[in-house]
Amino acid sequence: MHSSDSAALDLPLPLRNFAATRRILLIVLAASIIFPIVFLLGYGYYDYQRRMTDADDIADRVARVADEQAVKVLDLNREISTRIVEMLADSDDDHIRANQKAIHDRLSVIGESFAQVAGITIFGVSGEMLASNRFFPVPAVSISNRDDFTSARAIRPDPYFSLPLFGSVQQTDVFTTSVGRSLNDGRFAGVVSIALKRDYFAGFYRELTNGEPGMSVGLFRRDGGILVREPPSRAGITHARDTAFTEAMRNNELFGRARVLSSIDGVERLLAFRRVGDYPLYVASGIPTSDILSEWRQHYTLIAVITAAPCIAVWLLVLFSLRQLQAQQAAWERWQAEVAMRLSAEASSRQLRRMGALGNLVANVAHDFNNLLMVVSANMELARRKNFNGLEREVLAVERATAGAEALARRLLSVARKQPLKQEPIDLTIWLPAAAGLIETAAGEKVQVKVQVSPDMWRVRADATELEFAIINITVNARDAMPHGGRFVIRCQNVRVTADNVLPDGEYALLAFTDSGEGMSESTARRAFEPLFTTKLSGSGTGLGLAQVLAASEQAGGTARLDSVPGRGTTVRLYLPRYHGPSVAPVNTSADTAGTMAMTQPTRLNPGSILLVEDNEEVAAGVAAVLATFGCDVRHELTADKAFDVLSEGSRFDLVLSDIQMPGRLNGIDLAEKVRGTWPTQRIALMTGYADEFERARHTGVTILAKPFNIEELRELVLG
Repeated sequence: MHSSDSAALDLPLPLRNFAATRRILLIVLAASIIFPIVFLLGYGYYDYQRRMTDADDIADRVARVADEQAVKVLDLNREISTRIVEMLADSDDDHIRANQKAIHDRLSVIGESFAQVAGITIFGVSGEMLASNRFFPVPAVSISNRDDFTSARAIRPDPYFSLPLFGSVQQTDVFTTSVGRSLNDGRFAGVVSIALKRDYFAGFYRELTNGEPGMSVGLFRRDGGILVREPPSRAGITHARDTAFTEAMRNNELFGRARVLSSIDGVERLLAFRRVGDYPLYVASGIPTSDILSEWRQHYTLIAVITAAPCIAVWLLVLFSLRQLQAQQAAWERWQAEVAMRLSAEASSRQLRRMGALGNLVANVAHDFNNLLMVVSANMELARRKNFNGLEREVLAVERATAGAEALARRLLSVARKQPLKQEPIDLTIWLPAAAGLIETAAGEKVQVKVQVSPDMWRVRADATELEFAIINITVNARDAMPHGGRFVIRCQNVRVTADNVLPDGEYALLAFTDSGEGMSESTARRAFEPLFTTKLSGSGTGLGLAQVLAASEQAGGTARLDSVPGRGTTVRLYLPRYHGPSVAPVNTSADTAGTMAMTQPTRLNPGSILLVEDNEEVAAGVAAVLATFGCDVRHELTADKAFDVLSEGSRFDLVLSDIQMPGRLNGIDLAEKVRGTWPTQRIALMTGYADEFERARHTGVTILAKPFNIEELRELVLG
């Protein structure tokens, strides 16, 4: 191989790592999905915790403010109670009744000074109303059975806070703070009751919540009794029960936070509570967790949408890049395939040119060799007819050498694809077992031969001689690969081929030849079918065996393939296309079928005149000498042009016998066509040693002799 050829074949194709690029894009895609999700989850958790903490802080601040307001009101309320108690001093019920007017005036001044005070009332020992800032004279009202009266008497001088009530005395929605009076001797002297407006507290609580729906602020007794709550509790609910808040009040905790499910309205809240000074009261502020979650969810959704927008853009970009990468990879692979095909085509073209040149050289050598053999063969026949005259032994030796030379010429022409073929249908189930004896002989005694033929084998159409020759070549190669003996197995089966780069899709008969020999290296197997390539010792092989096998398979419409493993053996496979034609044998190229290829001629009993057209004078002399022994009158012309001129001048012959390849304007085929067109009754036959000429000549409809032909074929043509 020339250096330029090697450079062309070894030209490195540009590489691009699409897999690595695709992995990077997929990593980017995964990162653009995972990182935002992790970020959103982390941010969501952090934001949720922050909002819960902020809600706790807000509730605690509101509770502080509510506590400060309650402490101020109640401290003022205590001061009022103290002033009234001091004003009454050691007065009993009668003394208070006697001074009702003065006491009423004093109470009115005190009550009107404070917006939170709904009314101030003084009750006697038995619970009768003695004086009030709202009434003069006081109505006949007794609270002896009320809880605030009995409790204030029991815990005097500590104040008692009643549950909300709509009193018949005050005529407003209030809760009362009641303080029991004692005389100097310690006896119970009655109760001073101050009614505080619930709306005063509720209005303040509404301002604290700033109208936030669901947020609650309330003032509670230690036992859970609800004094004031915003929003108001449902009707009939007077106490908060069984929550962490009520438990904390029972434990007299000063402040705290809790997450509770309210027993008042069933809403879960974050609650902050504080004890109001030293009073048995608590203020509590709560924010619904549903509101916190709703705000958090809205904010989180907005953040997710804002985060998703660029992420979606990145995803679309990556997906678009992946799609583009796929298209680029497909285009890249197509380009690589085209470049590889071009390089392969160029290499194949160079190889074909080399092989063509070699084939032409081999064919020309074989053709000239055939001509020489024709000379030798013709003269040998003449010598035989003259009874050798004492040279029989020498002439027979020359005949044997001639037969070997003819076989070599046939092999050369077969490798060069120039050997004329005699295609015919072959039934492998009969033909291959019949050839087993010949195969065993070629394999030798040390090799065990086994032939396995499927009983339903398809027929093929091939040159039986060429196919037999190919099998013998394979067998000889197998024998040489097993110098110490081995196994040689021939398997024949039907196969269907699809998606093959060489063979068309279809049905084939597969002949597989497997030996257990030494095998071949990869480089040797790659060149095994090259003509003149051999690994045998100099003088031991021609390099034409496997080349002839490939040529015979391809001329039959199939191909040959070889697989080999060093040290384990070689398998050669022949693929021959299935023959679907009739069972009758096709037209042969020998003289026995000349009647179907030429015009029907009456049987000739006597030889006549023959025009021999042959450019090789020695071949012409030998053929003419043989024809003369048949009693023929032979005229020889060196070119087809001169032969046509002779015929044009009016000369007629019983037979025109012409070679195909000749110098001049006309060749043998041209001469046959002109003769058939000008003188239809003129009998003509052609001679050739080339397969391509043979196929073309068949279309002229004349008889064709394939070189080298024997004398009997010539006799049958002339005398038939």
